[in-house]
Amino acid sequence: MSLPVKLILASNSPRRKEILGGLKIPFTIKVKEVPEDFPEDLQREQIAEFLAAHKADAYLSDLAEDEAVITADTIVWLKDSVLNKPENLEEARQMLFRLSGNMHEVVTGVSIATKNHQEVFHDVSKVYFKTLTEQEIDFYLENFRPLDKAGAYGVQEFIGMIGIERIEGSYFNVMGLPIHLVYERLKALGVVPY
Repeated sequence: MSLPVKLILASNSPRRKEILGGLKIPFTIKVKEVPEDFPEDLQREQIAEFLAAHKADAYLSDLAEDEAVITADTIVWLKDSVLNKPENLEEARQMLFRLSGNMHEVVTGVSIATKNHQEVFHDVSKVYFKTLTEQEIDFYLENFRPLDKAGAYGVQEFIGMIGIERIEGSYFNVMGLPIHLVYERLKALGVVPY
């Protein structure tokens, strides 16, 4: 299949790779280490969009005329504060206790950029957690990898399976990529042939 635009996913997230792969269009993965710092005055979707665009900046000078790069960043927003990736297991434990019994928002910012154009957008999903027990949290921390996930959990892993009572919005957004929105943008770029 020959497409007018060669697609690059700039992420080492296995979840984003799996989701984008579901579209059955060819893409390559390129990863650069980009600091995930953001101005302190940013709120909610501003943080996610800023980080997605910031990640894209690292790739723009290397892009060929026929390439497009997708970058994304997912944050967890709880009671007017952001929960990023935890630095250690104790911070992960504290995050899960804060999420327990509460509704939080998962916001994913996405950038799709070519040499001459960049579009940045976001999606929001509301996630409702039951009250988690200390034993459930400890089991999750001992058996899974919370340190590479915003809010210290993966929706598709144990704590998401047993803890999430309902989601309002896109499940795939909570996983890390609002594929329904990405698909529409890729169609407009001519990357999706169907």
